[in-house]
Amino acid sequence: MKPAVYGLLALAVIGGVTGWFITRPTALPSTVSDRLTGDAEAGERVFLASGCASCHMGTDDGADPKLLLGGAAFQTQFGTFYAPNISPDPDHGIGDWSQAQFLNAVMRGVSPEGQHYFPAFPYTSYTKADPQDMADLYAYMMTLPADATPSRAHDVAFPFDIRRSVGLWKVLYMNRDWVVTGDLTEQETQGRYLAEALAHCAECHTPRGALGGLDRAAWLEGAPNPSGSGRIPPISGADFTWSAFDISAYLETGFTPSFDVAGGSMAKVIANLGQLEKPELDAIAAYILRAAQQ
Repeated sequence: MKPAVYGLLALAVIGGVTGWFITRPTALPSTVSDRLTGDAEAGERVFLASGCASCHMGTDDGADPKLLLGGAAFQTQFGTFYAPNISPDPDHGIGDWSQAQFLNAVMRGVSPEGQHYFPAFPYTSYTKADPQDMADLYAYMMTLPADATPSRAHDVAFPFDIRRSVGLWKVLYMNRDWVVTGDLTEQETQGRYLAEALAHCAECHTPRGALGGLDRAAWLEGAPNPSGSGRIPPISGADFTWSAFDISAYLETGFTPSFDVAGGSMAKVIANLGQLEKPELDAIAAYILRAAQQ
């Protein structure tokens, strides 16, 4: 029996080492950040397109969208996640982060301490972003007001609170491949970048599987609200009949074709996206219509 036992032990050790290696946090090469210099002025556009304030601004009525003290709660089947303070406060925000640490957090989901962030943080979308845009975003965010409000700890039960397990989740669901492909026009390509990488539209408008990964086969076709109340509407598929003009106008003004008004979290999204240039909103609209043909 001893050879069999030793064999099983060896397999267990090999499996453990392999699993530990596969689930390790993987940072960007240091050369990526080293060659970049952020432009704060350009970063404001990235800030608006990425919707940072939509989640990280304060929860009080009339909260300043540039004061990123966090606090918003996001309920999921895995627990409740709270948006952290990402203001430039050095103690409770990201004020002591380097540009490289910021890029690793946003594009790889890896904290300055070398741990996985939970994927409630939409780094699976931001990983497709141009590193220069993320460097510009970092430069801009460091110009915003600091706030010393401590971040609230997530309320996530075992085993979902094991951050190392997020490494396996990343293996399954995190990649830089575009979902909408083919012979896209220049406008559709621009819209794809804005919608898939920066604005991360799919994070809310696409259903998820049992482990929380996006169902790419039902891209933008609507999803159950993670809070358990209602449903996030489709922006693609047979049930979505808006024109390019309808989509662009909605992103700019918040008014639907039937003159209803965006509410809830979408109102915050539009408060940011609506400040982009009209050609950029038109590009997102073109992309969404192209996605419906995929």
